[in-house]
Amino acid sequence: MFTGIVTDLGTVRAVTRDGDTRFEFTTAYDTATIAIGASICCSGACMTVIETGPDWFAISASGESLSRTTMGDWAVGTPVNFERALSLGDELGGHIVSGHVDGVGTVVSITPEGESKRFVFEAPEDLKRYIASKGSVTVDGVSLTVNEVDNRRFGINVIPHTQAVTTLGRLAPGDRVNLEIDMLARYVARLLDKE
Repeated sequence: MFTGIVTDLGTVRAVTRDGDTRFEFTTAYDTATIAIGASICCSGACMTVIETGPDWFAISASGESLSRTTMGDWAVGTPVNFERALSLGDELGGHIVSGHVDGVGTVVSITPEGESKRFVFEAPEDLKRYIASKGSVTVDGVSLTVNEVDNRRFGINVIPHTQAVTTLGRLAPGDRVNLEIDMLARYVARLLDKE
């Protein structure tokens, strides 16, 4: 489990495509404290660490992960948001995030709003019913509050700090992003389904 509070902004340092795809990432984390088998949220996708080095760690991504996230687009130099898994007693600063990407959205527009930027994203059709004004959504692993919803599109504000310490500050219209809907919204919708 995660909270959507990004604690490191790393980059892809190597990609090996042979069966599953191996990604190596540079990181500021103390990799001596990362156990093999640990979970790290990589731009919204919970992945398992398979190897570490002095300033890097590696994961292996299956075809399923590549097809259902933006990971299939990643190349050497791609910036990636990281969050280590919660430990008992950690602060819950964002909202409960599973690291299971529900779909890929698109950046529609980015406009300045004071010192912040107003982002409008478009979600896949099957996710729109789970996104609510003043609810939570995870974009590339970042916990955000939804300002407004218009069919498949939703708007959020991103403050300068978040722009600086996550990949969100590097986004442009047309870019694809990993989306995870709020866990509560998923279960409420399921309970309300008439079957």
